[in-house]
This record gives sequence, C-alpha cells and structure tokens, in this order.
Amino acid sequence: MFNKILVANRGEIATRVIRACKEMGIPCVAVYSEADAQSLHIQLADEKICIGEAISAKSYLNMDNIIKAAIDTGADAIHPGYGYLSEKKEFAERCQENNITFIGPTPENLGLAGDKIAGKNIMEQAGIPTIPSSPGAIDDIEEAKRIAKEIEYPVMIKSSGGGGGRGIRVCETEEMLVDEFSVAKMEAGAAFGNDAVYLEKFIVEPRHIEFQVLADQFGNITHLGERECSIQRRFQKLIEEAPSPRLTPDLRKKMGDAAIQAAKAINYFNAGTVEFLLDKNDQFYFIEVNSRIQVEHPITEMTTGIDLVKEQIRLSAGGRLDYTFDDLTIRGWAIECRINAEDPARGFLPSPGTIEEYRVPGGFGVRLDSHIYQGYELPIYYDSLIGKLISYDLTREGAIQIMKRALEEFVIQPLKTTIPLYIKIMEEKDFQNGDFNTTYIQRFLPEEGEDDEEDDI
Repeated sequence: MFNKILVANRGEIATRVIRACKEMGIPCVAVYSEADAQSLHIQLADEKICIGEAISAKSYLNMDNIIKAAIDTGADAIHPGYGYLSEKKEFAERCQENNITFIGPTPENLGLAGDKIAGKNIMEQAGIPTIPSSPGAIDDIEEAKRIAKEIEYPVMIKSSGGGGGRGIRVCETEEMLVDEFSVAKMEAGAAFGNDAVYLEKFIVEPRHIEFQVLADQFGNITHLGERECSIQRRFQKLIEEAPSPRLTPDLRKKMGDAAIQAAKAINYFNAGTVEFLLDKNDQFYFIEVNSRIQVEHPITEMTTGIDLVKEQIRLSAGGRLDYTFDDLTIRGWAIECRINAEDPARGFLPSPGTIEEYRVPGGFGVRLDSHIYQGYELPIYYDSLIGKLISYDLTREGAIQIMKRALEEFVIQPLKTTIPLYIKIMEEKDFQNGDFNTTYIQRFLPEEGEDDEEDDI
C-alpha cells in the first residue's frame, strides 16, 4: 500500500478522497490555491501545501507545482479526483516519470478515452453499438454539410478532445450547422486545447445511462450496475439515480456486458464509466468512456456497499479484483442531487458569497458530501458545485420521499442554490413514475433569456 497520497484537487471531491485515505490509515497531503486557504479539505488533511494563485491554470492545473508538492512531501501516489488533471495523459506520464503512482487509468487509457473519435472507432470494431457519425474530425464546413446530409438531421457538433458538455452544438438544419460550426471549434479549442470536432447523429429524447466499471492490473474487469443520468441541463447532469427505473433485467444484462466489452477493448484499468444513450425503442448506443471517478459515484456506493475511492486506491496499489457483478447484491435505491450555488430562476447565474446560515439535513438514508461550512466564503474562480445530497431507501418511492424531506431541511443562506428546483422535481408525477428523458428539465426552466422574477422554481 502507499506511504502517502497527495490529493490533487479541491472542494467536495478532495474532502471525499482525504476521508477515504484516513479510513485506510494512509497519510495524505492537500494542495490548495491562495483562494482556497480556508477550504475544509486542507483542514482535514495531514499536510497541506499551497500550489499557486487562485486561477486554476496557476494552481490546480499546474503540473509542475503539483509534482513538486508530491516530491517535497514524500508522497508516492497522487489521486486526481475528477476534473482538472484527472483525464490528462501528460499528467499521468509525468507521475510515472517521477516514480509517483497516478491513482487512475493508464496514460494509454487516458489517451484513448480522451480522443472521442478514436475511441468510437475502437468500439465499432469491438461490435458495440455506436451512434452514426463522421468517420473522423471535420476540418471545414463543406465537409460537415455533406456528412450531415448522409447521417440526416438533427446532428450534433462534438469536440473530439473532451466532454462535460463543452463544444457541443445541436443543429436541426443546414443553416444552423453553418452558424454553429466555427463556434463549436472555437469553444472546443478553448476548453481542451484541441479544436477538432466531429458530427454525430442527434438521438431525439434519449435517456442517458452509464455503467460503473472497475478493472485490475491482471485483466479482471467488472461493472457495478448502472446509473440513470438523464436529468441534465446543457449536457451537465443535475440528478442521478441507481438503478435506472427504465432498465429491465434483460436490458441491464445486455448493456452491462457491452460496458465490460468496451473496457476490455481499450485494456482499461482502475475505475471508469462507460456511457450510453438509450432511445425510445430501448436501443442503446455507446457515447464515451469517462476515465476517472464520477461526481455521481456515491449512488453506486450506496446500492453496492463498495467504496469506489478505496477501490481506486487498492487497485492502483496492485490489488486484485476478486468479484464480479453476479457476486454483488444490488440492494435498494439511491438518488443524488448536485447542489450548485446557482439561481435556476435566472438562467443558473452563479451565486457566490459567504454562507451566513448553514443547516444540513440528517436522518436515516441521508448522505451529504460537501466541503462547505457556516462562515465559508465561496471563491468566484471555480465550479459552482458545493455539495452532493444523496438519499437511500429500499424502494425508489422511499428514496424520493427521503430526498424531498432532506432538501426541505437543507439551509444555505443567503446563497441561491438549485435546492428549490430539486424539490419541485421530487414532487412531479412524471419523475415519480420514472417517465423522463434528457429534455425533462426544460419544463421547469424559464425560456432562454427570460428573467423570471419568481424565486420558487
């Protein structure tokens, strides 16, 4: 096992990893920017070290400073969390060069998973259903217009170099394609340092289903069941649940087998997620492999009893995966709401500031992963995610009721958050019946550009 782990992240995921390290008896180092000097994660760690200025490029994305921090503190492993450097092949290689274990996939995995076009081609060769798309990156609009006609509208312009909703444009007509093509390339270049884009058929009103996979160094790969991630805005997930209310045992078996097959196709190692779209006819299509721990990993932990962060650490230390999905007992239902410091009534505008009143929910079946506390001032430089509220019960109906009650108890003042929106969703009949898709959230939001004066959205 490792002697010391440096956690190369911030916020709730850094807190989550530090807690796992402490439970495993492994000393840990927290890194922080100047803006995060009061963050909870550095208060929980055994050691802390400042790695730069507030701007992420000069701190949490600064490979030189993070590697130096690991060397200076004697850390022999780095856990990257999610976001930032977690999917950067170069960072994993830098860790290897300095005899530091990167707790995550191999550099080769990161390279393949990060190249959406190459990854899709590998999956097609492996016989996994994929969405009709261009055979590679598209350089000019004339080529884009020709391919769009072949795969038929609506189409999506997608970045080859990354995900998270960035660089994606949905085009229903050729005129829209012409307008959006250069914008998508520019956004992809800004977000990922790679402006390569490709076209993909847009599946109308699908569900977004992902499978958690684990793999060891000995070629053993399994999945831990699925997560339903269809409630999202602009390709950013808001609410997730496990299992999915849509999947039958037969469909779960087919999709789970495809997820393992996808991981095997790229010799995957450690924790990852294989993502699919599921259409109205229950035909599923491979989207991508997310080569990191996911924000929504707690709901899989709640239904399987497996601590995914500890498994990441154990597998990276050479541990063997000695169970399969059939060995697991998937029990109960879990729902996660991402609590963001944003105002849904005003186009999800960020709501930074100092937390003056903070009261967290509790009781049976409630879990909260967060890094905030009363008196904490949210930095303006980073993502608006301030916590993840998870409910658990033996039934989906019970998990919904617990979530609604927990949301109503949750007080974070005077910040605007997504809590009121989630309460409305928990009360809505289609959600309660499991009848929704990736367009579901639109019914709760004001029209684009509309300034809704009501605060109870």
